[in-house]
Amino acid sequence: MLHWEIKIGSRWIFSQDQLTVDDYDVLMKDEMEDLAGHRLKALVSIEENKKRIARWYDKKVKTKEFVDGELVWKLILPIGTKSSKFGKWSPSWKGPYRIGRSTPSNSYILETLERVEFPRALNEKYSKKTTQVIGLTHESLGADNNSIGWTKY
Repeated sequence: MLHWEIKIGSRWIFSQDQLTVDDYDVLMKDEMEDLAGHRLKALVSIEENKKRIARWYDKKVKTKEFVDGELVWKLILPIGTKSSKFGKWSPSWKGPYRIGRSTPSNSYILETLERVEFPRALNEKYSKKTTQVIGLTHESLGADNNSIGWTKY
């Protein structure tokens, strides 16, 4: 309601003054029922927007799936940090390691090339696939976890 509507009067004010108390009460209750309907529509709209945003976000996410026995690199330092000893030359990845077994929620138990399992599972985002350089195998590298001859992608 606007200030000038009270002073000058409007059709809305005039029609409201003509209502009886019972009619006014019925109209207000109808408004309350309409309000619940509007709230339900708003809730449905919010849920649709959340689903739309989730679809947009999930479109950008690239999941990594590894198979048991596959060779991977393991992240040494948290992403974006550097060792004070080596500076910008500090290594970020260590390996290669073998996927021993997978656990629920996309985490994996890694093992060394000698089949020694690590005690804790590693999340997929902290590992990266490796590929062999032509002519080299992990057996020809020896059992010292040396990463010569392996590349990451």
